[in-house]
Amino acid sequence: MKNKTILITGGAGFIGSNLANALSTSNRIIVIDDLSMGKKENLIFNERLTFIHGSITDYPLMESIFQQYSFDYIFHLAAVASVADSVERPLETHEINGNSTVHILDFIRRYQPNLQRIVFASSAAVYGDSLELPKDEHHSEINPLTPYAVDKFSSESYLIRCGKLYNVPASAIRLFNVFGIHQNPSSPYSGVISILIENYKKLLLQEEQQFICFGDGEQTRDFIYIEDVIQALLLIAQSEKSLYEVYNIGYGKETSLNEMIAILDELTGTTLNIDYKDARNGDIKYSYSNNAKLQQLGFIPRFDVKKGLQQYIDAELQLKD
Repeated sequence: MKNKTILITGGAGFIGSNLANALSTSNRIIVIDDLSMGKKENLIFNERLTFIHGSITDYPLMESIFQQYSFDYIFHLAAVASVADSVERPLETHEINGNSTVHILDFIRRYQPNLQRIVFASSAAVYGDSLELPKDEHHSEINPLTPYAVDKFSSESYLIRCGKLYNVPASAIRLFNVFGIHQNPSSPYSGVISILIENYKKLLLQEEQQFICFGDGEQTRDFIYIEDVIQALLLIAQSEKSLYEVYNIGYGKETSLNEMIAILDELTGTTLNIDYKDARNGDIKYSYSNNAKLQQLGFIPRFDVKKGLQQYIDAELQLKD
């Protein structure tokens, strides 16, 4: 992707900043972020990257952005990313995770006749506690259990179905467990890997650490490294086959928490003490994706869990130095 004008909402956050940094070397990037979860320092600034400090729910601001620029691609990543936060603040969550999507679709319809694609970041949370494995886009039950999951499914459905109605080219992705650089371990919605990495960084500094594991550690997730997510996003944005389609974004294999910790012990040459607690109510035991549909677009993951963890650790230690 070169010489394009691209809008990334939530572009200072974990996934957004990695995407912006990857694309800004050869494209014009506009990032909007209210910095409630993202950080400006996640971005590598150059003359091709413009940062706008603002909320996607500031609709006069958003309208002015859509009037000012002609976008080739839009990656709509901004969201309240915490499931727990969505339960505590359903109205605020709905405004950000739901209503803003409708406004963005309307701004595209009115001001962006040359848009090639908008890609919306949904979540594997839309599958809820369905026991069917692996999760499949067409055959697995959709069972959103929280305001966060309901809004994600609603927004992806709105973009795909109403996108067709208004001739707005749209695709959606359902993210599984993404990990990598710029993930914030101190946030309440952070992935478990970023929390583990922080523990290991302190262990390497000879600080005593103990990781609390809720459950027996045999719970599994589909962990995918951030660089493979960027690859998937670009494939979906540029493929004709992906128009008005939804894709799982996962590695396609399950890894238990105990396996993850064993890999990190090996890579760091340390041993992390684990304090096993009772499993939390509502926690899903097993989850992983069927990513065959994504593979049909040419997706080939470059990082298995171990390789991704090695790169993540190397990057974190280099940043610290």
